[in-house]
Amino acid sequence: MKDKEVRQLTTPIEIRSEGEGQKFVEGYALKFEKWSERLGWFKEIISRNALDSADLSNVIALFNHQQDFPLARNTVSGDSGRLDLEIDGIGLKFRFKPSDTSYARDLMENVRSGVINQCSFAFSLDYGDAEADEWRLNEDEDIYERRINKIHRIFDISLVTTPAYSDTEAVVGARSLEKVEQLKESRNASDETLKMELELLDLVLPE
Repeated sequence: MKDKEVRQLTTPIEIRSEGEGQKFVEGYALKFEKWSERLGWFKEIISRNALDSADLSNVIALFNHQQDFPLARNTVSGDSGRLDLEIDGIGLKFRFKPSDTSYARDLMENVRSGVINQCSFAFSLDYGDAEADEWRLNEDEDIYERRINKIHRIFDISLVTTPAYSDTEAVVGARSLEKVEQLKESRNASDETLKMELELLDLVLPE
């Protein structure tokens, strides 16, 4: 899916104990109103109401975004393998007890020791909605800023050993790139107009 986007978030991932020694992984997949690091040519922020109409009906927890390593899903009814999602004032909080597999047990140990301490999420926007996201140029910092207003769907949250992309390889939906190109064209046109006006001014002003 060309408009599926992936974001990595460096936030604390914790293991919690509850009842009879049951262990749960807990953390935030995304946070509202918090600017990302510089992602190459842009940075972004997620609005506080961005998940109000999002499809969270079938979200899976993965390891390194690999479908072959499922950990939990929010459609599972039992304790083991069930992914719980909660939208609060901070962002999208997740909690799960992985299904009893060898790679899940290894994962829990790596989270406990701090070897794995990052998470990531995959999402899409509804590009039929003109207000799904906004782009602007911050001329002071010479960087594009994106505000995500409406997330259409969350596909998965993933515990990751390394960022899902480097700062210069951020995955952005194709239609968002079209918006950026329009901004660039508008900026270039403005620069060209200013240049022509200055040249005309040089011609009419006395030396």
